[in-house]
Amino acid sequence: MRHRKAGLKLNRTSSHREAMFKNMVTSLFKYERIRTTDVKAKGLRPWADHLITLAKRGDLHARRQALSIIREKDVVHKLFSEAKERFGAISGGYTRIVKLKRRPGDAALVSMIELVIPEEEKSKKKKTKGKKSTVVKKKQVAVEKGTPEKKEEKPVEKIAEEKPVKQEEDTSKKSDEMELAAESKEIIAKKDKAENNIEKTEPEK
Repeated sequence: MRHRKAGLKLNRTSSHREAMFKNMVTSLFKYERIRTTDVKAKGLRPWADHLITLAKRGDLHARRQALSIIREKDVVHKLFSEAKERFGAISGGYTRIVKLKRRPGDAALVSMIELVIPEEEKSKKKKTKGKKSTVVKKKQVAVEKGTPEKKEEKPVEKIAEEKPVKQEEDTSKKSDEMELAAESKEIIAKKDKAENNIEKTEPEK
């Protein structure tokens, strides 16, 4: 009888299977999500849950137990520093398995296993988004009621700086008009002189 012999064999020896799951759980906590076959993802879930419970306990013995499973010290330090804040509110269900597609070579089901984001972080994100929406809603209500929005008053310094620019534009326009008028007067005078010269040069009959 197979009493107390739960778990998947995966057509591997016990030493090969343990080494494979240790490598996979190290990659899971390092990158927070990995892609593997559906059967391996289901077998990896108890390993991840066990390590997170050790990290939530947080004592020296738990850290040494985790170091005997996880291959990298930096990953253990990251897990133990973030576990209480990230998974302290929940007990169990730390991972999520998402089925993706079949593998092209052997048509095996491929899934993605990832660490669950706690609800507190989601609520913080929603609160930050809600503040922006309330400001937009207030503006919409003000437009519907017909209340005029407050116009931004320009400071005195900006107004003082803008006036001389307009005066320069007006003076430049006036100077252009004066030049055009002078040119037109010169042209008319030249025409009159030319007509007088023609009249003088014509022979008397």
